Order: sequence, then C-alpha cells, then structure tokens
Amino acid sequence: MKIASAPQSRAAGRVLAIASGKGGVGKTSLAIGMARALSQMDERVLLVDGDLGMANIDVQMGLYPNADIAAVLNGRVELTDAVAPALGGSLERGGFDVISGRSGSGALANLSGTGLTKLATGIAALSMTYDRAILDLAAGADRATLRLAMTADDVVLVINDEPTSLTDAYAFVKSLRLHDDGAAPLVVVNNAPSRAAAHEAFGAFKKTCESFLSFTPVLAGVIRRDDAVPAAIRAQMCLSVRSPQSEAAQDIQALAGTLARGREAA
Repeated sequence: MKIASAPQSRAAGRVLAIASGKGGVGKTSLAIGMARALSQMDERVLLVDGDLGMANIDVQMGLYPNADIAAVLNGRVELTDAVAPALGGSLERGGFDVISGRSGSGALANLSGTGLTKLATGIAALSMTYDRAILDLAAGADRATLRLAMTADDVVLVINDEPTSLTDAYAFVKSLRLHDDGAAPLVVVNNAPSRAAAHEAFGAFKKTCESFLSFTPVLAGVIRRDDAVPAAIRAQMCLSVRSPQSEAAQDIQALAGTLARGREAA
C-alpha cells in the first residue's frame, strides 16, 4: 500500500468524522450535505468514504471515480491518485473533492494494525492540503472504524429517535471512550419527525451516557425529516443542489455553520 506524502505548505485543516451506531440513520447523506455546506462557506473540503464494506458516496452522488481506497490498499495507486472532484471540485465554491470506497470490499476489514495506522496517517497528511476533511465512517464500532474516528479532531455521532439507534450509539461511544477516555463526540439527531421528538431522543441518550459512562454528550444539531432527502438520493444528487430551500438542507447548513464557528449548540 502506497500512501503519498502531502505537501506541507499550509496549516492542517480539521478532520471531522461522521459516525453512527447502526446503519440506516442517514449518515452518508449528512456527510455529503456537510461537505457541500462547508464548501459554500469557502472551505476547501475533502470527503472520504471510510466504509469499504458498504461504501456508497459515489453512488449517492452519481460519481464514477477512476480509483478508490481499495486500490490504494491494494498498492495499485497512491492516496492522492484516488481524489476525484465533485460539483466542480474543492477549488470551486460549493464543490469538494471525494475519495470513494468500494462496496463489498474486504480490504479495510483485513488490514493489519500497521496498515490501518498507515491509512489513517495518510488521510491526516492529505487533509493538510484542505481546510477540512470529512470521514464518512462505517456504522458500528469495529476496529477500523474506531481507529479512523480517533484520527479525527471532531466526531459527529448521528442518531435518530429509534430505540435501536440510541442503543447502538451508546455502544459506539462506550467503545470509543475505552480507547480514548477523552473522546467527546457531538450528537446530531437526523430524520427527526419534530424538534421536540429530537430533543426527547437526545435526552434519553444523554441520560444513559451520564449514568453509565460519566460522559455528557452535546447536541450539535437537529435535521428534520424531509421528503426531499430520499428524493435527492434517488436522483443521485446532493440535497442542497436539488432542493436548496428544503428544511433538511437548511438544517444541514445551520449545523455546518455551528461546526465552522467551533461553537456548541443545543
């Protein structure tokens, strides 16, 4: 596996990992939306699909990359060769760069500890040429996911109001804090039927974390349920491109603003 050294001509951008305890909570759609929203704020953004088993950023955006992380791990290309532009690329306002995964690949799951560390280090080095790198992690808390999460400066944990989502999100936080007791992932309630329901779900999750982990999570944002989201996925388009005035797109923009300012919001 060849990981290219990134130029050191600029300060490193922050690395944001987007995680979830279980699949199906809209993590990838949120990652794409965040990449778009932050790029509209004049940040140069790199979006990395860190889920090789169920990778789908390229599918959701209708991209056909020449190379992906699996090719990097197999030693066929360097990490920089897997970078592809989306919506005009990171030099265009509203555009960003993407490193795709490969659905069904076992390359990441079979990585040795050394190989996984090398990949994480390579992503961190490449992020130095951007204002921000976003890692769309696999759902759950396997070894590779936790290692990549610990590479990030910030972790956003996506939940919804389903009991299984809350239970699995708690398991993710527990596993992450076992490896890094200072880890403090921010929480986003996605696909919320209402703000009241979102705050109720977060309240239950917060209480569990405080009771069993002595950790008080922070609610970074709420993304309202919106029919425009599945419609954008079916159209293989970014939500804010297809439906920029939708409630969900506006919520994602607000969340991006919160993270860009470095402030916590309830």
